[in-house]
Amino acid sequence: MIHVLTAKEMAASDQAAIEAGTAFETLMDNAGWQVARLVRQHFAPRKTVVLCGPGNNGGDGKVAARYLARWGWPVSLEPDLDGDPLVIDALFGAGLARPLEGKTRQLIEAINQRGLDVVAVDLPSGVHSDSGEILGAAPQSLMTVTFAALKPGHLLLPGRELCGHVVLTDIGVTPLASNCFHNGPELWLDELPEPQAEGHKYSRGHLLVAGGAELTGAARLAVWAGRRIGAGLATVAAPPGLEEVYRIDHPGTMVRPLTAWPDLLADARINAAVIGPGLGVGEQARRLALQALSAGKACVLDADAITSFADDPGLLWSARGDLVLTPHDGEFARLFSARGDRLSRARAAAKESGAVVVLKGSDSVVAAPDGRAAIASNAPPDLATGGTGDVLAGVIGGLLAQGMESFEAACAAVWLQGDAAKRFGRGLVAEDLIECLPGTLSELQRRHG
Repeated sequence: MIHVLTAKEMAASDQAAIEAGTAFETLMDNAGWQVARLVRQHFAPRKTVVLCGPGNNGGDGKVAARYLARWGWPVSLEPDLDGDPLVIDALFGAGLARPLEGKTRQLIEAINQRGLDVVAVDLPSGVHSDSGEILGAAPQSLMTVTFAALKPGHLLLPGRELCGHVVLTDIGVTPLASNCFHNGPELWLDELPEPQAEGHKYSRGHLLVAGGAELTGAARLAVWAGRRIGAGLATVAAPPGLEEVYRIDHPGTMVRPLTAWPDLLADARINAAVIGPGLGVGEQARRLALQALSAGKACVLDADAITSFADDPGLLWSARGDLVLTPHDGEFARLFSARGDRLSRARAAAKESGAVVVLKGSDSVVAAPDGRAAIASNAPPDLATGGTGDVLAGVIGGLLAQGMESFEAACAAVWLQGDAAKRFGRGLVAEDLIECLPGTLSELQRRHG
């Protein structure tokens, strides 16, 4: 798995390598060589300007310039932008903590105005390592060469958009243990449920979804997604008079009246519930959620169920239980007072609530109460369409029904949805995600055995 380290954690990792016997000069030489190697690999020789700052990042740049010059490249350490040069940005990297200003900012703005090709060393200068925030200005890079571990700024928006293709390289530093990760299959694949030869529909879990009276499509998407991801059985609890609406799509989905919710929760074979998609905001949503948690069901609360606790989030926190919350930014703000970057906010919310929190977006963050967090980077913009959150809730619920742990289930669902969206491409609507999930699962099996 790929660790994600803050600037402070990365500095400690570097120091540990030095204390273990690797000279500082060796680490810098390794870093500069990696930059030069990748520049040589991806570009033809051309006028190259290496912009070097006063710190270690600048030292890496000077080493890269030395190697490129040795290989016959026309390299200069002067900030001469005439003639469409390739720019190697080694000004500040991960160490920057205050906005760029003066001549440095003017230089970066000039690079962007001219549309020059940029290779960033560690991070584009001006991207905050820990938050992805743009500190005044930062160059739009084609490629970023980083060392030992990714940084949050490589994955969080808006910084991610300026990094271009991020290449993680080895310079002889072993990252210290971190509880933040890049969300990918290596993080959760070993826990992903697989059908067993001796298995049956009951052994694959039973998912329960609460249906609403108006936006009936939301719960239908959620239950369909839960079945598609592998839940052996799935039931929608439908409001009175709407049972036929919920039966019309997929005959494999069972439909029971919402008034039977307590009886359904009493069935030990039903082990996971999704509450919120299209349900409506109010007392009913609160009651259904608290009853499901009290019954010991693994629960996903999305959309209306989240907003229903806005006036008294402590009521939900006190219920505890196996809970996943999937808010977007607006819903998040209704429950939590945490401020700052997305990673910090998600972690604070998970700690406060005792739940796994999925802060949804193009850079979704999954955070657990124990401090673990994962940042996703594979969600295409096409996911910004109605119903995709309902699908995500259903996928998480389907994985929980099969016995997957909450943090891993949430991470897997976020990544799988992003991959399915990329697999479909332009014109995506929520229903397409569900149909693309089998292809994503099959490709995972092919790649990883």
